[in-house]
Amino acid sequence: MDTQPLVSGIIIFLNEEKFIQEAIESVFAQTYKNWELLLVDDGSVDSSTDIARRFAEEYPDKVRYLEHENHQNRGMSASRNLGIQKAEGEYIAFLDGDDIWLPKKLEQQVNILNSESSAAMVYGRTEIWYSWAKNSDDSQEDHFYDLGVQPNTLVPSPQLLLLLLKNKCQTPTTCNVLVRRKVFVEVGQFEEVFRGMYEDQVFFTKVLLKFPVFVANDCWARYRQHPATCSANEAATKAYMASRLKFLLWVESYFSAQGIEHQEIWETLKKEIWDCQNPTLSNLTNSIKYFIWRMKEKVLHTISCKIPVSISRQ
Repeated sequence: MDTQPLVSGIIIFLNEEKFIQEAIESVFAQTYKNWELLLVDDGSVDSSTDIARRFAEEYPDKVRYLEHENHQNRGMSASRNLGIQKAEGEYIAFLDGDDIWLPKKLEQQVNILNSESSAAMVYGRTEIWYSWAKNSDDSQEDHFYDLGVQPNTLVPSPQLLLLLLKNKCQTPTTCNVLVRRKVFVEVGQFEEVFRGMYEDQVFFTKVLLKFPVFVANDCWARYRQHPATCSANEAATKAYMASRLKFLLWVESYFSAQGIEHQEIWETLKKEIWDCQNPTLSNLTNSIKYFIWRMKEKVLHTISCKIPVSISRQ
C-alpha cells in the first residue's frame, strides 16, 4: 500500500459563516499533505457559501465546492453522502463547519490504518470544546467522554456496538474518524431519513456491527459547543428522547433485516427501547436499583469492619 494514500476530507455546513473559515484552515494546517477537501453546502443563506466558494477558487487543486440541486437544504446525512459520492480518496474523513481538526489528525490516523489492515476505521478522543468562546463566566469546562474501552487497541465487533447502544462509551464522532472507502461499499452510506440528530450513530451502528475498529487515546478533534448546534438544541428539549427512540427503532428494523441473532445485542436493544418508551418508569427502576446497590455496599462494608483481623505470632 502507498504510505501516502489520498484522504478525502468532507466538510458539511449550513449557515456557518462564523466558524467555517477556521474549520477549513484546520485542514490546511494538517501535517499530512496528501488530501483533498470537499466543501458541501446544505443550502446556506449566509456568507458561508461565499467563503467556501472562495477557497475552491483559490485552491482548485485541493478544494472543491459542492451543493445540492437548486441549493436545497437536504440535511446532514444527504450532505455527507454527496461528499462521499464525489470523493476520490482511499480514506475518508469528516468535519462539520463549526468544528476543527488538530494538526496531526490525518498523519497519525493514516499511519494507524496503514498498520492495522483489519480496522475499518480509527477514532480517538474528541474534546468537548467550550473554551473557544473565551467566556470566563462560562460554567462549562472543556472535557472528554470516557472511551469505554481500553485505548490504543483494535476492538472486535460487536463490543463497541453494545457499548454504543447502552450509551456507555464515547461515540466515534464524525469529526474524529478516518474511514476506509471500501467500508461504504460494504455497509452503505449515511441514512438520509436522519437529517440531524443520531445521523452519525446510525452509520456507525452499521460499521460496528460488521467490522473491528481501532480506538486510540489521542485527541484529534474539537467539537465546538454553542446553542446553535444540533445536539444543543435537541438535548434541551424532550425531542431528544423522540430522536433516540427513532434511532433505536431503526436499529431494530436494521438488525432484523440483517438476520442478527446475537442474544446480548437484542436484549440490550429491547431494554433501551423500553427505557425510551417508558422514561418515568425507567428512571424509577434505575433509582431503585441504585438504592439497592448502595444498601448492599453499606451492609458489606459494615460486615467487613466487624470481622476481627487475625494476627499470627511467631
